[in-house]
Amino acid sequence: MSKAHPPSRACPECDGRLTPDGGETVCDDCGLVVSEDRIDRGPEWRSFADDDTQKERTGAPLTRSRHDRGLTTEIGHDSDLRLTGRKRRRVARMRKHHDRAKIGSKTERNQVYAFTEIRRLVSSLDLSKNVRDRACVLFESAQSEDLLRGRSLEGFTAAVVYATCRTASVSRTLDEVLDVARATRSELKSAYDVMNTELGLPTGPIDPKQYLPRFASRLDLPTAVEREAAELVEEGHERNLISGRNPGGFAAACLYAAARETRHRMTQREAAAVADVTAVTLRSAYKDLQD
Repeated sequence: MSKAHPPSRACPECDGRLTPDGGETVCDDCGLVVSEDRIDRGPEWRSFADDDTQKERTGAPLTRSRHDRGLTTEIGHDSDLRLTGRKRRRVARMRKHHDRAKIGSKTERNQVYAFTEIRRLVSSLDLSKNVRDRACVLFESAQSEDLLRGRSLEGFTAAVVYATCRTASVSRTLDEVLDVARATRSELKSAYDVMNTELGLPTGPIDPKQYLPRFASRLDLPTAVEREAAELVEEGHERNLISGRNPGGFAAACLYAAARETRHRMTQREAAAVADVTAVTLRSAYKDLQD
């Protein structure tokens, strides 16, 4: 009786020897294809350098800051192609028609403009990508509820950025958003009020502590002053001094009080200017802290 081959090496039909051939396992005697494995077991990245330091994957990740989630193919502007005049004009026409074909409706056209404006505002305000994506989602929600009718896109884009900062407890004042927005104060407030009413935004007062690092950096204050101001904010919470006040103005008042206690020279006008409040507002909060 002949000795049988191991199960991993024997053909199930004729006990012949199995040999891997490319992505298949084939019997040498009868030619039976026992199994096939076409899984690419190589790395899921590729490198265009010899040292494998620039690992790149195919395509960019999905993003909520674009109307198509970033899935649409783009015809780039590669300067290494060295196209002649006729081919360059042809590629330019292709790129123009391709950009037009990406937008199929007025809704998408509004999203393209609004998302571009949101990205500009987020960049100008030094906000994170999370705020950018959440603002784009909020704009889509407002658009699906037909809240844009009769209102400007610039006002809505500024309003969604400001509303996202409010809901995410990011310290950005209304005046800071208006400084970089292309909308007026009335347009922003109109869009914000209708979103707050119809969508029920979970907005609440921002903790004055969120303003302290940014204000202290602008006023060039040391860490000790910022730490003392944070303690004053905690004391303000305990004594209920923050309720009904501008959180940015109260944070500036705490910084001013802490600077005076540490004998750091700073005027009330400087502290009020960094918080976009009047000196009277800052002085009122400072007197309550002194009491």
